[in-house]
Amino acid sequence: MKYPTTLVELLRNRSAESSDKSAYTFLVDGKKETPPLTYNQLDRQARAIGALLQKYQAKGQRALLLYPQGLEVIAAFCGCLYAGVIAVPVPPPESGRLKRTLPRLRAIVQDAGATIALTTVGILELIQNGQQEESFEGIEWITSESIDLSLADLWQDPQVDKDQLAYLQYTSGSTATPKGVMLSHFNLMHHAGYLQRACGYEPDSITLTWMPYFHDYGLVEGMIVPLYNGTHCYLMSPFSFIKRPIQWLHNITKYKITHSQAPNFAYDLCVRRIKAKDLTELDLQYWQAAGNAAEPINPRVMADFIETFAENGFQPETFAPAYGLAEYTLLVSSKPKGTKPVVACLQANALERDQIIEADPEAEQGVRYLAGCGKLVCETQVAIVHPATLTRCAPDQVGEVWVKDPSVAQGYWQRDLETEETFRAYLEDTKEGPFLRTGDLGFLKDGELYITGRIKDLIIIRGTNHYPQDLEWTVQNVHANMRPDYGAVFSVDIDGEERLVIVQELERRTEILDIDSLLGDIRQEVAEQHEIQVYAILLAKGGTILKTASGKIQRRAIRQNFLAGTIDTVAVWSEDTKEISRL
Repeated sequence: MKYPTTLVELLRNRSAESSDKSAYTFLVDGKKETPPLTYNQLDRQARAIGALLQKYQAKGQRALLLYPQGLEVIAAFCGCLYAGVIAVPVPPPESGRLKRTLPRLRAIVQDAGATIALTTVGILELIQNGQQEESFEGIEWITSESIDLSLADLWQDPQVDKDQLAYLQYTSGSTATPKGVMLSHFNLMHHAGYLQRACGYEPDSITLTWMPYFHDYGLVEGMIVPLYNGTHCYLMSPFSFIKRPIQWLHNITKYKITHSQAPNFAYDLCVRRIKAKDLTELDLQYWQAAGNAAEPINPRVMADFIETFAENGFQPETFAPAYGLAEYTLLVSSKPKGTKPVVACLQANALERDQIIEADPEAEQGVRYLAGCGKLVCETQVAIVHPATLTRCAPDQVGEVWVKDPSVAQGYWQRDLETEETFRAYLEDTKEGPFLRTGDLGFLKDGELYITGRIKDLIIIRGTNHYPQDLEWTVQNVHANMRPDYGAVFSVDIDGEERLVIVQELERRTEILDIDSLLGDIRQEVAEQHEIQVYAILLAKGGTILKTASGKIQRRAIRQNFLAGTIDTVAVWSEDTKEISRL
C-alpha cells in the first residue's frame, strides 16, 4: 500500500481503515471527558468544513483558526486542509484582555492576508461586543456551530500535493510583527515520521497534551503526531493546567499516558503546587517520555521533579529534554526514550568567553550546569557556527546552531529577504548549505546538543557574555517571594557602557517585610555568582513581565518599557541614587 504523502491522505486512510477507532478526547475543565472523536467523525467534519470552504472558492487562501482548546479546532484545521486552504492557528482573543490580545491578531491578519476566520459563536460575539469587527474588514466569519455536516457529501478532493502549504505557524513576535513560518504537507509528514522514531512512539502509546494548538509543540507533537501514529490523544486546556497543574498528573495516572510534553515552568509549577494528598493518588509509572522544551531547561527543576515524584513511579529516564523551533517544523533534538538526561558541569568564566571547559561538580563557585537537549533527531544535521565569520566553531566553542534537513520549513510568508537570510545560509569557507540559522547559541558535546541562549538576548558586559536566563534564575532563588519564571534581565547603555538591569515580579498576596535587605541580597548574589555589578533593580507588580503566546519572556519589550519609565513597581533601587524608592 502506498503510504500517504499529505495529511489529507493520512486522515482519509485512517477513516477508511479504522473508522470507529477513537482519535481524540477532550477533558472539559481538565476532568470531564467529552465523547471521543473517531477517525470517521473527524473525516466527516473535515469534509463538511472543506466543502463549505470550497463554496467560497477559497483554495490557496488563508483562514484564521480562533478557538478555545478542544476538538473543534482539530476539525477546523483538517477542514482547511481538505479544501486546500492554508490554516493560520492563532491565539483567540480573551475576555477582559481585548486591548492586549487584539493588536497581535490584527498584525497576523494583515501579514497573512487572511480572508476567512473559523471560530465559535462565543468568540465571534466577544469580538463583536468589543466593537472590534471593523479591525477585520473583508473577513468571512464561519462558526463551527453553523456548519451543516450533510455538506460532507458535497466535498471534492482538492488534489493537494506534498509540497503545498498546510499552514502558517506564526512566531512569537516578541519585538516586531510576527512572521508566518510556511509549513508544507511534506514538512509535517516527514517530521512526524522522525518524531515517531526519535520519541519512541509505539502502536499502544497514549498521549496527553495541554499545550495550545497555536504553539508548534501543541499542534505538531500534541495533535498531528497522534494522527500520524494512529494512537489516542487526550487534550486539556492550558487554562485548566494553570488553574490546577496537578490535574495534568492526575490525568497521566488515570489514562496511563505514555507521552506528554510541557515547558520547563510546568514541571516547576507541579513541584511547588503539590500537596501531600495528591501524592498518594498519583501513579506515573506508565509515563515513558516527559518532553521538556519550548523554553530554557533548568537542571534543578528536573532534579526537583524527579525527587518529588520518584515514589509515584517517575524515573529519571522518563524526562525527555528537547530543543526545537517552528522553522524546523518542531524538534531538532530530543533525548532517546529509556536513557537518562545529561547535565554538563562547566566552568562559568570559560562559558562567558564561549569556551566549553568541564568543571569540578564539587566546586561551590564558578560553575554552570547546563541540561542537554538530547541527541539530534534521526538524520538531522547540525553545524555550530561562529555568527560573525560564518565558519564552523571548534568542538570546544559556543556558536550559533545551524540546521539542515527536509524538516526545515519553506521560509517566512511573503518575506523574501528574511527567508534568504534565515533559511538559505551557507558556510563561508566550505560553502556547505543551505542551513537554517536558528538564532540560538549552543554546542555539541558527546553527541548531545546544548543550548546556551538567544543571540539577540545575549548580554555582553566588559567583553564577557552572560545569558539572561542564568541571571534570572539566580535572582529568583534569592527569596521565596520572587515569582518563578517572571523576571527579566537585560542591559542598557549608560554613558557608553553596558549596565545590568533586573526586573522581577513578586508573588501575589505576599508582603516583603525587609525590602532593603532583599535588594541588597540580590546585588550580592549576582556579584558573587556572575561577577557583575547591578545598575538597577525593579521589584515589579504582577503583569509586568510580558510573555509571548508560547510563554517566552519578551525581554526587549520589557527593556523598552524600562527606558520609557512605564513599569509598575513596588520598589526600585538604582546605582545612580543609591536609594530605594517605594511606590
